[in-house]
Amino acid sequence: MTSLVNDITIIGGGIAGLWLLNRLRNEGYSAILLEHEALGRGQTMASQGMIHGGIKYTLSGALSGASEAIADMPEYWSRCLRGEGDVDLRGSSVLSEHFYLWSTNTPGSKLSAFFASHALRGRADKLAPADYPTALQHADFRGSVYRLVDIVLDTPDIVRRLADNARAHIYKIDWRQSRIARDKSSGEATLQIVDGDTTCSVRSRALIFAAGLGNEALLSALGAGKPSMQRRPLQQVMVKHPALPTFYGHCLGASTTPRLTISSHRLEDGCAVWYLGGELAEQGVETLPDQLIAQAKAELGKLFPWIDLGDAAWATLAIERAEPRQKNLVRPDQAYAGWVDTCPNVIAAWPVKLTLAPNLGQQVSTLLQARKILQPGSAREDIELPLPQPTIAATPWAEAFT
Repeated sequence: MTSLVNDITIIGGGIAGLWLLNRLRNEGYSAILLEHEALGRGQTMASQGMIHGGIKYTLSGALSGASEAIADMPEYWSRCLRGEGDVDLRGSSVLSEHFYLWSTNTPGSKLSAFFASHALRGRADKLAPADYPTALQHADFRGSVYRLVDIVLDTPDIVRRLADNARAHIYKIDWRQSRIARDKSSGEATLQIVDGDTTCSVRSRALIFAAGLGNEALLSALGAGKPSMQRRPLQQVMVKHPALPTFYGHCLGASTTPRLTISSHRLEDGCAVWYLGGELAEQGVETLPDQLIAQAKAELGKLFPWIDLGDAAWATLAIERAEPRQKNLVRPDQAYAGWVDTCPNVIAAWPVKLTLAPNLGQQVSTLLQARKILQPGSAREDIELPLPQPTIAATPWAEAFT
């Protein structure tokens, strides 16, 4: 058996793991990443790509912990896109420089009271009809539209860019042959990797679980009590039609969750797909796909009666959001990273949202610095594993419509 030693091993190749790999390598750590499927598969590719500043979390008319935690995220990501941040995202595609918030004149809409609050000053601009996005530029539209400072990223392109930055340090692992074991004397976790006739042991000064839903099984295998994980499910809807205009927006209804959230994506043939979230997705968790599609058709018919979707193709996507456990299973306000109680060298991490990946990176960096994982002048050489590299996952809309 070959024995290898490095600073950091990251388990999980979604936005969390890839961001951490980039940031920690930039800070001088010898770090590798292990993914058992495809990079970005699961929550990352299911993201709508919105890098928002938390306005949708202020629908009660006041700033919340969630809105304050991510208020500076659009600018943080923008610095990285310019090559000025702690992770280099230069060359990544930005789908839109703006996101929109709109309401109809339906009784009960919260928009007027919402934007009358002091909390939103400087964070959104009310638009004149001439400046409305194409989807709302119709004589029959009655309502108000605001432009947010949020940006929308091409998530697959972000995954590709992060992977390209550190391609030589990313491996595909088969957990049917490999495992995580605990050292009986130190209690530390080590990796036992088997690939054909080759076996090697990897001892890392820090092992980071950033595998989303996969963290649950990883923590269970170590007998961990804290931290623990919760799941919050969604069922998103996708609609494909060539007449759909490019649009990114939240529709405000009567509750503190957007009535509907729309993002636009393109298939390889250029056909447009609208990806629908918000209340529709949260309340539709236990709804049969055909019934949820019928609800989505009715909702779009009310909001965009001028768009003919008679021959559109429809699909749904059930997805579970993996998060650090909260009291009453509520939505966490910010990303989380913490040492596992049963293994002194293991960190469990959840970004909670795509937007908060940089926040997660900062938390992990702080934890490692406190443990003095990287000593001045003690940089380790990178290790190489006898494993293949993973591919990049397909998007849900590509899987549904091609």
